[in-house]
Amino acid sequence: MAKVTKEDLVGTMVRVAGCSKKCAADCLNAILDDITKGLKAGKDVVLTGFGTFKVSRRKARTGRNPQTGATIKILAKKVPRFKAGKSLKDAVK
Repeated sequence: MAKVTKEDLVGTMVRVAGCSKKCAADCLNAILDDITKGLKAGKDVVLTGFGTFKVSRRKARTGRNPQTGATIKILAKKVPRFKAGKSLKDAVK
């Protein structure tokens, strides 16, 4: 399965914006850092038309070790979630 990598995104930014590869990489890293910081602070990150990143909580639950079959406790934790926006959903259809 083909995938789009961070390097591919940097290449597109270089081609479209006409900037250097270092500048494009720095810009992309700054955007990703801001998304991470926002989520870490408990904020939703909304990119209109693209989607929304948010943090949701998973409850503690009981699981099973697949190798031994033993019951284990899985602790509660926070996980990042992404909900696609209308424009992205329409583009993928």
